[in-house]
Formats: sequence, structure tokens, C-alpha cells
Amino acid sequence: QVQLVESGGGLVQAGGSLRLSCKASGINFNISTMGWYRQAPGNQRELVATITSRLSTTNYANSVKGRFTISRDNAKNTVYLQMNSLKPEDTAVYYCNAVYFQLAKAYNYWGQGTQVTVSS
Repeated sequence: QVQLVESGGGLVQAGGSLRLSCKASGINFNISTMGWYRQAPGNQRELVATITSRLSTTNYANSVKGRFTISRDNAKNTVYLQMNSLKPEDTAVYYCNAVYFQLAKAYNYWGQGTQVTVSS
């Protein structure tokens, strides 16, 4: 059974920090590209950051560069998103994503999301 369980969301004042975690089970975590996406009310889901499996190469949305850091711990099957200098426009539901290819088949999984609210 595949599970991506996010945690760490909450309410924080502008300028504050939060650390999101996503614990994965039932997937081949070590070969997965892991990502964080977010969706604000009325908006489409958008990429926040991704991290590849082998070299841990990272990619960020321009809106979060320099403020957010994605990392992973393969031993714990967990990916993190450290969010600093939070702004009200960062308010959204944040989703964990896992993508990998195995035996010519693509796998794509999502977590249930965790709410992040930044007050001004």
C-alpha cells in the first residue's frame, strides 16, 4: 500500500519558518524524484521544489528560490521542505509527490496535503 504522509503544516506569521516532512512507504523511494507542490484556493496546483534520487539535484520555483530548501533522507524514506521568510502568498495546501520509473513503467503518487497559512 502506497502512502505519502505529509506533516508540519500550520499557521505562522509572515517572516516565520516551517518545516514540512513527507514520509513515504510502499514505493521505491531511493529511485524516486520527490517533489513538493502547492495549491491555493482558486489556483492550479504548482511546483514548489523537486529533488532527484541519485544526485539529489534540486529545482525550485522562482517564487521560493532563496527561501525554501528541499532535502531528502533515503534511510528514512522522507523528504523535507524547509520554508523560511514565509509570505502570505505562500498560503496553500502543500502536497508531496513521488515519481519513478521501473521496468518501463511510470509511477506517480501524491500525498493528502498539509495546510500552510501565513498571516500578515
